[in-house]
Amino acid sequence: QVQLVESGGGLVQAGGSLRLSCAASGRTFSVDAMGWFRQAPGKEREFVAAITWSSGTTYYAGSVKGRFTISRDNAKNTMSLQTNSLKPEDTAVYYCAAETGYIGSNYYSRARYYNYWGQGTQVTVSS
Repeated sequence: QVQLVESGGGLVQAGGSLRLSCAASGRTFSVDAMGWFRQAPGKEREFVAAITWSSGTTYYAGSVKGRFTISRDNAKNTMSLQTNSLKPEDTAVYYCAAETGYIGSNYYSRARYYNYWGQGTQVTVSS
């Protein structure tokens, strides 16, 4: 089992920044990749970014590329998402996720392949 706990959400004005963190515990040695997903009211959960645990290779959704940066600290078992130039459309509950199935890069953007999830943290961007 892998346990995930997010922190760092909040209310920010458009153009502002937030840093989201995800602390992992348990069988973290089994993690292949971790990702951030978000879900706005009335919308489906969507991919934001992912990072492979061993090599640190990163993947981004087109809507956040250049504004968000995903990173991880293997020694501390943490993953972060630095969000800059936030827009009202970035408002959502952000979820941290981990997968242990070594699914490959073609699948890192697909929520169904992640088997561990955090409880989510709310990000609200006001205009």
